[in-house]
Amino acid sequence: MRLFTSLVVLALLGAAGLSTANAQGQSAFMEVLGKTTQPIGHHDLCARMPIECRERTADDKPVVLTPALWNELIAVNDNVNTAIVPDTDKDIYGREEYWNYPDTLGKGDCEDFVLLKRRELMQRGWSAGSLLITVVRQTNGDGHAVLTVRTDRGDLVLDNLEGKIKLWEQTDYQFIKRQSDTDSGRWVSIADDRNVLVGSIKR
Repeated sequence: MRLFTSLVVLALLGAAGLSTANAQGQSAFMEVLGKTTQPIGHHDLCARMPIECRERTADDKPVVLTPALWNELIAVNDNVNTAIVPDTDKDIYGREEYWNYPDTLGKGDCEDFVLLKRRELMQRGWSAGSLLITVVRQTNGDGHAVLTVRTDRGDLVLDNLEGKIKLWEQTDYQFIKRQSDTDSGRWVSIADDRNVLVGSIKR
């Protein structure tokens, strides 16, 4: 049953999802622009854990999404979303912005969820260049972080606020920037001209 479900979902992604995006003048793949500023939280993480920002990916081709790999995405996304209790950096560390892996009590904010999902998928053989920390804006204007997974079916989003894995253009977020797919220490801006209603940006 699980395999059948995976095949159905893959078919929807490959047919309905992508064709719908194209029909609306959108793409299942993000358009990235030039180099942009690194989020302060990621800069701090790199200083504390340099290995996080030294990953290089020579082959920038997206992952070919098979049913087995789709099942891995579902499993990791579900497991992390279920295991970690959402909490703020202020409550956990006494700081407003502190990117880290979830603490020993199993608590973390959005970036912590993303880091853990990324690490678990890399431990399963996924390349760093296909797993990109991404900064978005919610419709209320708040900043948020998700994990972008680059696949041949499109750029998929793993999110602690949404249990379902979606194509990026099917979300209600405004996409701002993400890690480079060849250098985990660099960031690139995202061209997102979709008509998404986002509140006033909080800095």
